[in-house]
Amino acid sequence: MTTAVAFHNISKQFGAVKANHAVSFAIRKGSIHGVVGENGAGKSTLMSILYGYYQADSGDIELDGQRVAIRSSTDAIAHGIGMVHQHFMLVDNFTVLENIMLGFEGAGVLSQRFKAAEIRLRSICAQYALQVDPQALVSSLSVGAQQRVEILKLIFRGAAVLILDEPTAVLTPQETDSLFEILRLFRDQGKTIILITHKLQEIFALTDRVTVMRAGQVVGEVDTQSSSREAVARLMIGRQIESHLSRAAFAPGADVLQVQHLCLHNAQGYALLDDLSFTVRAGEIVAIAGVSGNGQTELLEVLAGMKLPSAGELTLSGQTLPYVGKTQADGLPGIYRQLGIAHAPEDRLRDGLVKEHSVMLNTILGQQDKPAFKQGLLLVPQKILAHAVQLIKAFDVRPADPQLRVGQLSGGNQQKVVLAREVSSAPRLLLVGQATRGVDIGSVETIHRRLLELRDAGIAIVLVSVELEEIRALADRILVMCAGKITGELQAHEFDTTRIGLLMGGVSP
Repeated sequence: MTTAVAFHNISKQFGAVKANHAVSFAIRKGSIHGVVGENGAGKSTLMSILYGYYQADSGDIELDGQRVAIRSSTDAIAHGIGMVHQHFMLVDNFTVLENIMLGFEGAGVLSQRFKAAEIRLRSICAQYALQVDPQALVSSLSVGAQQRVEILKLIFRGAAVLILDEPTAVLTPQETDSLFEILRLFRDQGKTIILITHKLQEIFALTDRVTVMRAGQVVGEVDTQSSSREAVARLMIGRQIESHLSRAAFAPGADVLQVQHLCLHNAQGYALLDDLSFTVRAGEIVAIAGVSGNGQTELLEVLAGMKLPSAGELTLSGQTLPYVGKTQADGLPGIYRQLGIAHAPEDRLRDGLVKEHSVMLNTILGQQDKPAFKQGLLLVPQKILAHAVQLIKAFDVRPADPQLRVGQLSGGNQQKVVLAREVSSAPRLLLVGQATRGVDIGSVETIHRRLLELRDAGIAIVLVSVELEEIRALADRILVMCAGKITGELQAHEFDTTRIGLLMGGVSP
């Protein structure tokens, strides 16, 4: 088979960090090629070089056997390379057609060009089974349909090589299946797909071949039909991954959290949380499943004291949480923390860490007034350092340097710092938002093991996750949310991807 893209000894360095080092591999035309690796492995940097965001320090790129210079995304598009980003680049109050034409209006009578573009767009939709109305407002479309619009943009502009960065992060299982069918059709019609993902199940469900990167270098390349998840995982992290983590038998204790008729409305009166009621017991992991943006984030923020609910009652071990009478949430997170609620937020950099501060200081955020870290009114660096060293070891934070600025750690290790700090407060209730978002497979294993240990030790855990494999691995009970409501509840043994997917879409199975 002919080669669509070939990398020859690509190297890229940022300061002292070698993001890519002599990377060489080829991608066959008309194939779906996966690129996987731990956080910091260099895969995103390499794709950014291919798409013109970065320039390589050395090395060459070939397209269809010809050496090319790609100095910008405009160059990449001109060479037939398109990229679908994890966060969509669409204008919500424009139609599908307007979004696709944006920046490519060309010369001549605009109305005539739009009419011709719509005819061509409908032809592309029919050819590739992309069910999108060109006249629909983007804001009215589901997440899956918006992603199809992003793909349509690339096809409309003549892309023959499509790069997809974590394309299923915000999709239901049904939308994921639909996307995979579209990508297979693209491949069968001669287009080349490059898939960046940390989900090995997607690699083996979709790709023909996968390149594995570690520490900026290629460490292996395999045909997926003749390999296994375990083999690729070993290449990614250099050791064996435990596919099934041990957990004690499910033996929940007393009620820890009780949520009754919880509501939250925005300034326009729209219900972000609509009459939620549920209970979480000691020694239980209750997972909240759903597509991002359906109220899960707001639920955790209310439970952590970051937002005031509009109505409802919250009790922790029988004690009512004191939000009634307040006009804003100032001070509530600290009060809730003292009552025994810990929170590892969805956005670790925005809400969980101060990236300019050291790992050591980040391990005591929210706990800096504890006598264990002070002498009189002053913090004692030696005590904080000893605390940080202990947490770094317990959670396998790498590099194990408490003085390092936390912003210099990979996403997975930043997440470990947040979890280590929250767990060290010995909470009764632990709230965890997207525990392993953007985290490599080795760190996922560490984080999952720690959460199960906490569950086995009797801590009540509320876990919000869009990863159904993560929910399958951790949950004792599953609540599914859609449009701010709980649409279903399942016990762990009732786990069913199709059923959960329908509930995530607001459809009762």
